[in-house]
Amino acid sequence: MKLTEYLKYLSIGIGFGFVLVKSEVVSWFRIQEMFRFDSIHMYGIIGLAVIVGMISVQLIKRYNMTDVNGNLISIPAKDSSQVTRYMVGGSIFGLGWALLGACPGPMFALLGSGLTVMIVPIAAALLGTYVYGVLRPKLPH
Repeated sequence: MKLTEYLKYLSIGIGFGFVLVKSEVVSWFRIQEMFRFDSIHMYGIIGLAVIVGMISVQLIKRYNMTDVNGNLISIPAKDSSQVTRYMVGGSIFGLGWALLGACPGPMFALLGSGLTVMIVPIAAALLGTYVYGVLRPKLPH
């Protein structure tokens, strides 16, 4: 990968971070409001993301879109036998989100906005990802 490609992805990430901060998606108070059912702000943003995702998937399928390398994008059907796995994984993710007040993307935006304490959960997330990678062959999938 060329340096220009890295810079392109870095600038997209920085732009996305600005959007997250300005829309208050990274605000701990907004996340707390969501988990207490005090405000619709976060539910509206998440709902809009789901709608955009649904439309995007339908467009990809309908127009046989390709990725940047020209490869056809294929979206396999979900395996319904994996429901328990998704429920457990989603619950763990949600618990971490509720305890920390941020999910993985906003952790980096919060660090970039000056909240240096986010180094700890980012390091923990990277360590957890590494440990999963090491243990993956031994785990039931």
